[in-house]
Formats: sequence, structure tokens, C-alpha cells
Amino acid sequence: MINVLLVEDHVAVAQGTKSLLENTGDYKVSNIYCSTEVMDHIQINSYDVILLDLYMPDINGLELSKQILELHPNKKILIYTGFDISSHHNLLVETGVCGFISKSSSSEQILCAIQCVLRGETVIPISVFKRLRRLETKPNMGSSTEVTDITLNEREQAILAAVAEGMTNREIAEKLLYSQRSIEYILTGIFNKLKVRSRAEAIMKANKHSLITLKFM
Repeated sequence: MINVLLVEDHVAVAQGTKSLLENTGDYKVSNIYCSTEVMDHIQINSYDVILLDLYMPDINGLELSKQILELHPNKKILIYTGFDISSHHNLLVETGVCGFISKSSSSEQILCAIQCVLRGETVIPISVFKRLRRLETKPNMGSSTEVTDITLNEREQAILAAVAEGMTNREIAEKLLYSQRSIEYILTGIFNKLKVRSRAEAIMKANKHSLITLKFM
């Protein structure tokens, strides 16, 4: 018997998925509708796979994944969402989740995704896979030597692009599904890389050396 924890705040979706899996005879599914209850629940219960909705009230799926994997690094988490995760793909991968499956997937696809995760494989929708690319930039060769060894990864570029649009740390955190403290930490790292002390200085230097190639999603 495969034990699955489904964290989903929409009761109809949760019950439908539970029935889909349990009707095979191979699965036992526990539903949790509130993300704040998950950490206590997994302390006393063991699950082979956690199906986790990305957009949950109170604690979103990204932050909840981080919390779970920080204490239980071997937990197998499969993001279960009805939304496009392309703009959050790298952020989610960095947390250590095993993959993604759409709520609109067929029963065969959902079952296959779970089996893949149990085998230690990664599950990525082909629509996301086709868009994967390396989005790390380096300064132009003709730029001043003071920053020639700097690179900004996709996450740093996205946050700096959001800063350039005038967004607050709180607004960026809500959009990227990060905590505000995480955004502040990442910005501090960017400031250190660029050897600046303010948001305005960071934008000026990043633009000067063509370090931002992304638009904020």
C-alpha cells in the first residue's frame, strides 16, 4: 500500500483525487485542507509521497516545501497545481521537490507521476521542459574590470528586475512565492556581488554592465 498525503484547500479537488487514487486499490490517501497543519501531521505520520498544492492560503506550496524538506530532506514532494509554474520553475527546483503534475492531468498521468517519483525520477511537464534554458548572464567583455567576475542567476535577475519596476520587497515576495525575509537576504547578496549599498545603485550598475536580461514575471 502506497501512503499519499494530499495537501489541497479545494475540497472537491481533494476528494476527487483521493477517490481516483484509492479506487486503484494500491493507495491510501490522507487529505489536509490547511497548510498550517502539515508540519505537525507529518511528524506523527509516514507518507511515501506528498502531493502539494502550490497556491495555498496561509503558507504557499513553495514555502511549505522548504519547511518540510529542511526537517525531512528525503521526503518526496510532487507539486500538484492547476496553474502554469513556468515562472516559478527554478525556484521550486531549488527547494528540492521531485516534480510537478497538473490537476487537469488524466488519472493515468497522475498515477504514472507518482510511480516515477517513487522510483527516484523527476517529473516535469513537457511544456515546461521545452522552455528550460540556462539564464545566467555575465557582464559585457568591454565593461569595467571591477565586475567582470560577476554573474546573476535567473532568480537574482528576476528580483532585480522587479526592484527596477519599483516593487517593494513584500510585493516581490508575494509574486515569487517567497518570504519577505528571503527576498531581503537575496537582495543583500546581490548588493554584495555588485559592491553597492542601495537598490538604486544596484539597478544602475546592473544596467551599466548588462546583467539583467529577464523581465519580471
